[in-house]
Amino acid sequence: MCMVIFAPIFAICAFATCGGYYGHLQVKVDCAARRHNNVSINIDFGYPFRLRQVYFKAPLCEAKREEIVFLNGDFSASAQFFVTVGVLAFLYSLLATIVYVFYQNKYLKNNRGPLVDFLVTVTFSLTWLLSSCCWAKSLTEIKTATNPTEVLLLISACREKENRCAATQEPFWSRLNTSAVFGFVNVILWSGNIWFVFKETGWYKTGQRYPSRTSSRKRSSEMRERLYSESSFDQPDDNFGPFTQDSFTEPRGDFDKQVQRQASINQSQVSFSLPETYLGKSVVYERENKIASQGPVIFVNEM
Repeated sequence: MCMVIFAPIFAICAFATCGGYYGHLQVKVDCAARRHNNVSINIDFGYPFRLRQVYFKAPLCEAKREEIVFLNGDFSASAQFFVTVGVLAFLYSLLATIVYVFYQNKYLKNNRGPLVDFLVTVTFSLTWLLSSCCWAKSLTEIKTATNPTEVLLLISACREKENRCAATQEPFWSRLNTSAVFGFVNVILWSGNIWFVFKETGWYKTGQRYPSRTSSRKRSSEMRERLYSESSFDQPDDNFGPFTQDSFTEPRGDFDKQVQRQASINQSQVSFSLPETYLGKSVVYERENKIASQGPVIFVNEM
């Protein structure tokens, strides 16, 4: 939604400030021979910045004639690439706005719309980055090529020390600087929108529905550790006799000693009866004096 609102605006600002630029440079030539005094030369240039095709006429102080001087450099490739990316991004943003508002159901159908939108958004992010970097570099070279000092060196009369040359008007670069800034703003805007578009794709939803194996293994190991830290048996019901959970958690050595001690006591009396196995019931040892003692309980679980 953020891209739908701001992407068309910043795209227009980017290609409009670059494509509609018009620069003007004015220099003055004053010959020492007084044949050409205070001659003003106007130099105009603009988009697409083919400076090699920009020329002007400069006086020759030795004779009453003029020479044709061309500027240096051709920066049309980077400038046109930057403007083309801006125009295409503007058109796609308008199309995406229409789809989001009026065709939301068809956009989400079969997951094709989000996938196409994701791929296009990644492509525009990369192209904005590439075009903005190229245009920023070319802008620096344009400023150097149209620098009054460099332009005066191209004039034959200005290379002679007795003649006086100066720049009376320099081009304004604020508009082109703004275009470069808007280019990098679009890079940030489109790159940030990748995450929001990715959340609408099936790749993100599949990852949320099926967690990774690493996380599941981690949870299973934590569950095992928790089970080992707790008691190995729960407390039995009241139907199983007066035994408590502590009787099941005693160490094996203490349990064996208790069995041997109980057997010796029963042998010292009159009789000893072996414990019988019951399912879930306690075993009682009887003596002649009718004194009942509790014996070990053996549980048999059917497989």
